[in-house]
Amino acid sequence: MVKLFSLCISFFLLSLLFLSLSPSYVLADPHFEGFEPEIDDLEDDDLSLPLTDLPLRSSLLTKSDPEPAGISSPDRDSDVPDPVDEPLDPQSPPSVSDSPKPSPTSFSYWDEDEFEGLPIEQPQEPAQQSSKSAEDSATTDQNSDSKPNSPIPKPANVSKSYTVEIVCGSFLVIFVINYFTGKRENENVALSWASKFATKDSIFERNFSLLGVGEGEDSPLLLKEGQNIFKFYASGRRYCQGLLATMELKSRHDLISRLYNMVVPCKDEISFEVYMNDDAMDHIIFAVARKKAAKGMQKDLNDLQRFAGILAPPSGRKWVPEELSVISESKEVAADLITETVLDQVFGEKSFEKFGKYFISMHFSDQHPGMHKKMLLFKFALPDANNMADISRLVALVPYYIDAIGRYKLSSQARSKAEAARSKAAQEAYKELQNARQEALQKRKAEKKKLMEEAEAKLGAEALRRKEAKDRAKQMKKAMPKIKMSRTR
Repeated sequence: MVKLFSLCISFFLLSLLFLSLSPSYVLADPHFEGFEPEIDDLEDDDLSLPLTDLPLRSSLLTKSDPEPAGISSPDRDSDVPDPVDEPLDPQSPPSVSDSPKPSPTSFSYWDEDEFEGLPIEQPQEPAQQSSKSAEDSATTDQNSDSKPNSPIPKPANVSKSYTVEIVCGSFLVIFVINYFTGKRENENVALSWASKFATKDSIFERNFSLLGVGEGEDSPLLLKEGQNIFKFYASGRRYCQGLLATMELKSRHDLISRLYNMVVPCKDEISFEVYMNDDAMDHIIFAVARKKAAKGMQKDLNDLQRFAGILAPPSGRKWVPEELSVISESKEVAADLITETVLDQVFGEKSFEKFGKYFISMHFSDQHPGMHKKMLLFKFALPDANNMADISRLVALVPYYIDAIGRYKLSSQARSKAEAARSKAAQEAYKELQNARQEALQKRKAEKKKLMEEAEAKLGAEALRRKEAKDRAKQMKKAMPKIKMSRTR
């Protein structure tokens, strides 16, 4: 029984000793002034909260005490700053929820004898600097951790530059393909016209003795001056020195022009220039064109503007359709040149609807500006290569009017009127030339005078005085009477 009692007493003493040495008992002891007991240590340990959320504990423990769960390692202290708490008022009792924790660096009551063997802590920097250093270290750690994992960013303009290069390359390929295809299309149109109207047994072969740009049978029929310009020459016919046909086709080889023609359509055109002999053409100024083109021709061409005007349709006679306008120096010339044959073949109401859709204009003049004064001009639109026969009647007008103009003679009244108009025009042209010469002479004199004034302004006062004296002497010498000396014996 005594043994049992002694065992109980020893057990009780051991338990007291254990309780006195436990961290909760030490922290809750009111003898340690300024340290509050932490009730939530066990709960925090059970909940496994992050170390950054746990409060830091003071190292004022005995050597034999175990390290509590809430005390962080030195590595952690370097990363997370210690909380800054103001010192506790000694008069107020400590409380669990309200009392602040003392700073671990302020040890005014440190007893070296009581706490032997403990490491001496170095004073730390102020709380603000420690918090800033901790934040900087945290950000650097995050950046260092995120750099290896994050992919290397690519420049934003890489795909854009590739897109531009692809578009430019595609445009270049399309441009090259369009160049060769358009070039071939224009050549097909020109060769189709030549095979229809300039080969054996064609209309030009029957009316001209020499076809092509050279001599001999092997000479080429067409002269290519550009990818869309082709020329044809014929000579060896009465009443004329020769004929030059110029085909101006669409710029099919040019991609930009092709796209523009889709928006603003244009046509392939061919123009004929017939150079008449001086004695084979009388005083004739005559033109037939579509109404819109006729107004432009009368405004732009000098001979039509000076000598001719738009004629009204005559009454009681077949005339050209309403789509066309006739410009002539006299009604007599217009009536003689628009014959029944021409009306039936091309310029009649029914024939023009069928064959005249490619007609643009024709212009005859003995006052044409340039080296050749007497010329016949025709301008037609060209169909595609497969329908070149549609302009056969229009092309037939060229040799027809060469013979008609070569044989045509004006009446005496019309001739006298035409000669009077031409003499008046010649006088006006001479006056204009004289006025232009006078203006040029006055302009040269004014420029010379201006240069002399500028030179005088640059001279000095002494040189100017000598020049004036010299001019005065010349004037006095001119004013003196001339005396003739005679020798007497």
